[in-house]
Amino acid sequence: MEKILILPLLLSFFITLFFIPIWIKRAKRVGIIGKNIHKFDKEEIAEAGGISVLFSFVLGVLSYIAIKTFVLKTDITTINIFTLLTTVLIAGIIGFVDDILGWKIGLNKKVRIVLLFFAAIPLMVINAGESTMIGIEFGLLYPLFFIPLGIIGVSTTYNFLAGYNGLEASQGILILSALVIVTYFIGNSWLSLICLIMIACLIAFYIFNKYPAKVFPGDVLTYSVGALIATIAILGNIEKIAVFFFIPYILETGLKIRGNLKKESFAKVKEDGNLETPYEKFYSLTHISIYLLKKFKKNGKIHEREIVYIINLFQILIIVLGLILFKNSIF
Repeated sequence: MEKILILPLLLSFFITLFFIPIWIKRAKRVGIIGKNIHKFDKEEIAEAGGISVLFSFVLGVLSYIAIKTFVLKTDITTINIFTLLTTVLIAGIIGFVDDILGWKIGLNKKVRIVLLFFAAIPLMVINAGESTMIGIEFGLLYPLFFIPLGIIGVSTTYNFLAGYNGLEASQGILILSALVIVTYFIGNSWLSLICLIMIACLIAFYIFNKYPAKVFPGDVLTYSVGALIATIAILGNIEKIAVFFFIPYILETGLKIRGNLKKESFAKVKEDGNLETPYEKFYSLTHISIYLLKKFKKNGKIHEREIVYIINLFQILIIVLGLILFKNSIF
């Protein structure tokens, strides 16, 4: 009977696959576009394609709730699922507003933080998760401080490591896949399925977002995926391993702070399409990736895809290491 739960995954995948081409045409028509920074001719690409992912994810999760209610006849975890859905939806809408206002003149940092606090409220009001961490009972401090800190922190920093064709989508697929493994083996298979629904959406989106990108994700995708990662960690009580999986973004945040949050992750593009580090110092993992590729490639020519692959490989290594280090509490 529970094989029917594959339907939300298929629904999410095909709805995303169907709506992205429509969004690309509409976005270009109304001027929701961004320049492909890593192309010398700065080709204009449809922006905010993550709205298709968010829409498909919501429909996929709602179909899962419908199956639980009418077919499997169980309402266990339904409140938690609706809470998760609300948090991701609020974060995604905030990202979409930021995209519409423009990535250079959009919401300032303080406004984003204040608005993303509202995305944490659904989890706060149901007192989600467990207030005991690392052996310390935090009581009301957990829902009032740590939950909003997690939602705001992960949503915003997931947006730091971005700007390369396929990077945000592929990273989301990797991190959420790791969370699928963890939540499944600790007995929270409903969280595993919700992760899989988003993964299905991201795979469909990646088809259009990988190099050469036909659409960019926008903040609507990075905020909603970041919020989902944080929410899964909170509801699954797996904050420690989730933070470990997030190490690349913690490092990226440190590098961004080094540049006073003003240095960008983009590379410098030469006329022949070769990518170079834009600064004398490193202000992003993407800059480190370019440096390493320069050292190990004989011809010294760096392609945008290679930078994404290097960061993905680093993320995979972190995930494997995390599963090894935390195996006693997972398996």
